[in-house]
Amino acid sequence: MRRRLGPAALVIAGGLALAGCGGPDSGSASSGSGSDSGKAELSVSSAYMPQPVSDEMAAGFFTITNKGGAADELTSVTSDVAGQVTVHETVGQAMQEVKSLKVPAHGELVLKSGGDHLMFEQLKRKPKEGQTVSVELRFAHSGPVTVRMPVKSATYTPKTGH
Repeated sequence: MRRRLGPAALVIAGGLALAGCGGPDSGSASSGSGSDSGKAELSVSSAYMPQPVSDEMAAGFFTITNKGGAADELTSVTSDVAGQVTVHETVGQAMQEVKSLKVPAHGELVLKSGGDHLMFEQLKRKPKEGQTVSVELRFAHSGPVTVRMPVKSATYTPKTGH
C-alpha cells in the first residue's frame, strides 16, 4: 500500500535522513527457543527513537538478529506512546507501509535511517530525549518481544553500529 507523504511525514522523513542507526548504548531484548536450529532465536539490539520533531509522528530503529535455523517475520508492533505503529520499507526514495518484514534464518533485519523503519503515528505524547519508550514486537512464529527504546536527540548519529 503506497501512502502520500503529508507535511508532517516530510518533516519526519527529513529527520530520518539525519538520524543514524543504533549503537551498543541503545535498548535491547531477546526471545529465543534455545539452541534448536529448527526455530528462530531472536534478539533485538541498537534500538532507539530520535526525539520527534512533530507532535504527530516519530520513527524507530533497531536490529533483530536471528541465530536460529528458521526464518521469521516481524508482523506488528505496538507501543503505549502511539495510537498506531506501522512497519515501513524504503524502496528508492519512497517509503511504503508493509504488512511484515522478514527476519532470515542465521541473519538480521536492520531497521535504520534511510531504510526499513517503524513509524509511530497518532502520538499520545511527544517523547523527549532521555526518556524510554516501550515497544512490543510481534512475529509470525516467535513469541512477542518487548523492547525498551531510548529516545535520543533528533540528530543522533551513533558512533558504532551498522
